[in-house]
Amino acid sequence: MRLAGIKTAIVRTYDDVNRNHTMQMAAALSYYSVLSLFPALILLSAVVAYLPVPDLFNQTLAMMARFLPPDTMGLVRRVLADVISPNRGTFLSFGILGTLWAASGGFSAAIEALNVAYDVEDDRPFWKTRPLALALALITAVLLLVALVTMIVGPRFGEWLAARVHLSRLFILLWPYLHWTIAVGFTVLAVEVLYFLAPNVKQRFLATLPGAVLAVGCWIGLSYLLGIYFRHFANFNKTYGSLGAAIALMVWLYWTGFAMLVGAELNAELAKRSREGKLEQKHEPPAITKIDLAA
Repeated sequence: MRLAGIKTAIVRTYDDVNRNHTMQMAAALSYYSVLSLFPALILLSAVVAYLPVPDLFNQTLAMMARFLPPDTMGLVRRVLADVISPNRGTFLSFGILGTLWAASGGFSAAIEALNVAYDVEDDRPFWKTRPLALALALITAVLLLVALVTMIVGPRFGEWLAARVHLSRLFILLWPYLHWTIAVGFTVLAVEVLYFLAPNVKQRFLATLPGAVLAVGCWIGLSYLLGIYFRHFANFNKTYGSLGAAIALMVWLYWTGFAMLVGAELNAELAKRSREGKLEQKHEPPAITKIDLAA
């Protein structure tokens, strides 16, 4: 695609953000994401407890603290400590289905929001979209867990791995850069999977890459700026009292959803330019048979 076409797609993406009420859709996603976040973390804590990496869940929360507002992590830890401590085994037995169902609620909302971003209607029945939301929750969780583990093992993991697999010195020198590349790559891959499977649109998997790169780049930048804002300017505890941490979490999730939807809008515009303005749905609605009463 030529440079002029890319510029046109960016301008139309900006117009679509306003036309599709993307900021309002991001607000709705932040609400459903809050309802899904804690069940997802509860399920994650139950699963990683059986993995060979020691104290992986606490390290995961510490890594999350780099992106989430500081006060929010205190709220997350308090809620998880109250729920998980006496019932860790239960969540891997009877509670796993209910917890997974609750965690997939945010992905059900994301499916609807992405259909709006792609300007398509979803004629798929509930018994197809809800299992799809469950599958998206599992796939995204696995990909993001790999990204988190890669960041947690740190730059010295390259020396440990090279000593056991007999890798070259070059690998040890490159690993501090590779482990961040792998982490960002798996995060982009998770967003690509969401763009590819969630909306009711036929598209190539690689066609979702531009929007995924934009979404992850915006998300990292916005998380960094929000961190500065929360640490040095905002004080939600004084304004909202005990709700301050929850409000900060909602703000962060709001901009996370906004970044994801903007990336989807860009993909939709690029797809429209390559398909003469029309996106092909995965499931076209059946044509209505017209009856000529005058015949």
